[in-house]
Order: sequence, then C-alpha cells, then structure tokens
Amino acid sequence: MRAAFRTALSPPVSRLLQPLLSPLHFRFSPLLQSSPSPSRSPFPRHFSTFPPPDPFLVPPPSPFPMEKQFEEFKLQLEESGGVREKIRGVVVEVEAANRMLSSCLLLVHQSLPLSGVLEKANGHIGKIKGLFAQLAVILKDCPGEFYRYHGEWRSETQTVVSMVALLHWLETGALLMHAEAEKKLGLDSSDFSLDVEDYLTGLCFMSNEFPRYVVNRVTAGDYDCPRKVLSFLTDLHTAFRMLNLRNDFLRKKFDGMKYDLRRVEEVYYDVKIRGLASDDSAQGQANPTPDQVTES
Repeated sequence: MRAAFRTALSPPVSRLLQPLLSPLHFRFSPLLQSSPSPSRSPFPRHFSTFPPPDPFLVPPPSPFPMEKQFEEFKLQLEESGGVREKIRGVVVEVEAANRMLSSCLLLVHQSLPLSGVLEKANGHIGKIKGLFAQLAVILKDCPGEFYRYHGEWRSETQTVVSMVALLHWLETGALLMHAEAEKKLGLDSSDFSLDVEDYLTGLCFMSNEFPRYVVNRVTAGDYDCPRKVLSFLTDLHTAFRMLNLRNDFLRKKFDGMKYDLRRVEEVYYDVKIRGLASDDSAQGQANPTPDQVTES
C-alpha cells in the first residue's frame, strides 16, 4: 500500500526531466550542447580574448611626405633669394647712376648753355643702359618670371624714364614714345621690356619738373618757354584722360599732373598780361587754353 501511495504521489523521472530535455531547450542551452570541436572557437565571433588597442599607442603616420614638400619649398626659396640678391646688387648701381643723371638735369634750371647740359646728361644714359643689360642677363636663367622680380627695379625704371623723357623734350620739344624709351634704355627684348605702367608713371614724374623750369626760364628772359610747355602739357594731359585708370598709384600721379598744368598756365597768363610774350608766340600757340576757348 505504501509502495502504491508513493508511486501515485511521485511522478515519473522522465516527466520531471521533460522540460529540460525538450528539443528547443537543448538547442539554445550552452550547457547542454555537445563539446565544441577543436577547430571551432567556444566564444562567439564578436567576442575577443584580447583587449582593444589603445589609440594613444597607435603610431602616427609617417611625416616624410610633409618633410619632402617643405624641403622642395626650401630649395625654391633659396634659389629665388639668390636671384634677388644678384638683382639688388645691380639695382644699387642703377640708383647711383640715376642720382648722377638727376644732378646733371638740375643744371637746366640755371642760366647755362643747354647743349652742354644735354651732352653731359646723355653720357649717363649709356651707363644705365648697360646696367639694364646686366639685369636682362640675370633674368635669362628665370624664363617667364619677369613680373616676379619686376618690383625690385620698378621705382628706378620710373625715375630714369622721367629723366630721359625730359631730356628728349628739351632736345626735340616732343614726347618720348614708349618704343623710343625702350630702345634708349635697352629694354626692347621680349623677355626684358619696359612695362607700360612704368612708362606712364615716368611721364607723370616728368611733368613735375615743368613748373619750376618755366619759372626759371622766364626769369632768364625766355618768355616764349611758358607757351611751349603749356601746349605740350595740355596735349599730354588730354591724352592721359583717354585712359581708364584705376584708383592706384598711377591714378594719383596723373591727378597731380593737372596741378602742374595749372601752375604753368598761371606763369603763361602772367607773361601774357604783362605784354612780355611776343605777338608771334601768342599767335603760334598750338592749343588754346581753357580760358581762351571760353572767351571764343
């Protein structure tokens, strides 16, 4: 009876183990799975037995491409610096020659024979031409880089153009053309030429000398000089007005030309009012002044 009661109360072992031995439980239970094969890792694929690498311990990329680039820059700058040193050595001599030419041109404001002054001044132009030839030789090693180094001698070129243009006017009474200036200074090659803005700036510098020249010539008794200078400056100022100049250095120098023209006009009017100018010079004026145009 006890055996029968015990059997009735205790379920079979197979019934108790049935949940544990179900196919689904057996499939997803890692403890009841069969032992893995030696070729298969007991850990999932996303699991690693090694710690993640430290980002601070990762070696930086190689700096050799950067060093190579700056090494090339260094060589280029050293080469450019060497060329500039050669150019500056010649430019210093051009400045000295310009000072000598300027000192000779100052004599035109004195009562001296003009032919002797012009002959002495023209002697310095040949030296300046030779110095520009030296600059051209230096730039032969740098083809196509004229404007890269042009700023080294720009100011000296403008100064010498102004003096050469003034000499040409004193000799001929006409404007020194751009092609003539290139030929006189040896700047007529394709690789080394006279920049147009330098030429125009030099003409503006030249006009600054005319007011003083006119006053000194009238003091010396040359009463026809104001008429000649006024005619020339009027034509030059009218030609400049054809250009569409930007608000830069050249425009400022051109604006100064009208003040030079006004000062020459004042001298001419004073001479004319006092009756010092001859009738032939008054009638032979090439271009009438603005006041004369208004009166007519």
